[in-house]
Amino acid sequence: MYKECHAKVWPEVLKQIKDCCIEDYAIYHDPDTNILFATFKYVGYDYAGDMEKMRENPKVREWWKMTDSYQETLVEGSKGSTDERGWWKGVEEVFYAA
Repeated sequence: MYKECHAKVWPEVLKQIKDCCIEDYAIYHDPDTNILFATFKYVGYDYAGDMEKMRENPKVREWWKMTDSYQETLVEGSKGSTDERGWWKGVEEVFYAA
């Protein structure tokens, strides 16, 4: 179901992602481990502020409520995407080539 809903992301969610200075957003799924991995480029100047705007958007919150139900977080203590700790676990970049 997670893949199906992401085949038809709501326009309000896509607009908010763009309005929060996020570009090249992609989510990958490993069927062997059932792990999701997301990448994006942040091109703004106030990441914390933009993420707060994202969390405040009612349509985004509705979207997250739906999509969170298909996932488990690796962020200890997180209650969902609206949690300030986040839902997606940050990882360290160890290599990049442009």
